[in-house]
Amino acid sequence: MKEIDARGLKCPEPVIMTKKALEAIEEGVVLSIVDNITAKENVSRLAANLSLEYEIEEKDGCFYISINKVKDDKQNTNAKTNDDIAIVITTDKLGSGNDELGKVLMKSYLYALTESSPMPKSMIFLNGGVKLTTEGAEALDNLVKLSEAGVEIVSCGTCLDFYGLKEKLKVGVAGNMYSIVEKMNGAGKVINIG
Repeated sequence: MKEIDARGLKCPEPVIMTKKALEAIEEGVVLSIVDNITAKENVSRLAANLSLEYEIEEKDGCFYISINKVKDDKQNTNAKTNDDIAIVITTDKLGSGNDELGKVLMKSYLYALTESSPMPKSMIFLNGGVKLTTEGAEALDNLVKLSEAGVEIVSCGTCLDFYGLKEKLKVGVAGNMYSIVEKMNGAGKVINIG
């Protein structure tokens, strides 16, 4: 049995740790320990999405989620292969309301993306989204990981110029609108953030 102690960790860390533990074994039990209902639900959903049997025991304010992985070709801890996904990000914040929370959520989203499968084929940054690809961006390390994993990172050159950031681009390349449109049109699926 492999034990994952994810108590006190913020979303999405408990799910990512559990997913990695499941990927590391062919068969066996992974026990994920979490201390809040949201983490319990998210880890349980992971097990259900992977078609794995799981049991939850509540003890001393914590949830012990026992996930049983049997050797079976039908079970798959990796999502589908890359369907030529393009993600378009037009802001440095996720959602509307509180800007500080929006920045935290964007950083969390980009981190979760580094641990997801499939990863997108390309990520396109427009308007304020280009701030994420430049010097000083809080989530820059996550974009570097995505780039190193083969994700093509393209920032709108006009947008970089507008914000005075062209010389501060730290990951990916500056692209023109024609090449951005070509990437979006050629993608099997486009996900818009912002």
